[in-house]
Amino acid sequence: MILTVTPNPSLDRTYDIPALERGEVLRATGERTDPGGKGVNVSRALTAAGHATRAVVPLGGAPGALVAELLAAQGIDVVPVRIGGHTRSNVAVAEPDGTLTKINSPGPKLTPGESEALLAAVGEHATGADWVACCGSLPRGVADTWYADLVTRAHGHGSRTALDTSGSSLLVGLRGRPDVVKPNARELAEAVGRPLSTVGDAVKAAEELRAAGAGAVLASLGADGQLLVSPGGVWYGYAPVAAVRSDVGAGDASLAGFLAAGGEGPAALAAAVAHGAAAVRLPGSQMPAPADLDPSAVTVTTDVPLDRPLARATTD
Repeated sequence: MILTVTPNPSLDRTYDIPALERGEVLRATGERTDPGGKGVNVSRALTAAGHATRAVVPLGGAPGALVAELLAAQGIDVVPVRIGGHTRSNVAVAEPDGTLTKINSPGPKLTPGESEALLAAVGEHATGADWVACCGSLPRGVADTWYADLVTRAHGHGSRTALDTSGSSLLVGLRGRPDVVKPNARELAEAVGRPLSTVGDAVKAAEELRAAGAGAVLASLGADGQLLVSPGGVWYGYAPVAAVRSDVGAGDASLAGFLAAGGEGPAALAAAVAHGAAAVRLPGSQMPAPADLDPSAVTVTTDVPLDRPLARATTD
């Protein structure tokens, strides 16, 4: 069983439009509403694959009630932690060529008591979980040390941990020594404080995160594939995607595939790549089901193309 923790979940509304024109009244050609947040998406992907999961989420107000309702409708076991503020609502507009413009709300500010209640809920349900996936941004009012505390508590219950966050939350979270961290290329560059221009640059940055406390690094490089840098070696995986409909939640789907496949080694990387490639072919933040996957299209190799330029070299 995989327990997911999303300290700043969301209600995500995605609108399909012909083109984004500033200052104009735009008429959507389609819309969808999904429960959102990185850990929530991991649980959604795991459930779609028939894998046991439980989602710990702080929920408040009408948006929080709708998130709980949508998750329950998808058959996800939800552990709600009630908060006084309202769960955030995010909006995305999708254009036919795959361009996605997102507006993310900062979300509610948690009180110290609510922050501790969230940790306590994880402790209560971590026993028996193979993995605890700690995912997403931290809400206002929560200290940067929160993820490190969470990882330490999960380890105390015998669970392995995956950390998918960014900025100071990632750097401080490494103090808890998570078993795997899952940055994308931009987050990886931000963590090491320099641009990444090649796949080799990404490998070096991942090795630095391992030296800082990560057991392994699963790095999403977008169209350039994925890397797994671990004690057992370095692997590179990729799969061709003819057309991208939406990249929202693709990294979360990748993490779900990785953990469901055991969370280590080339087979888990292959599952991560297959899930990520399937996710970008789907609308909005829809998570892939087994029928959407094409494992035969995935290549995983130890022959890492270190000199290959990243399609969108990071500059931040």
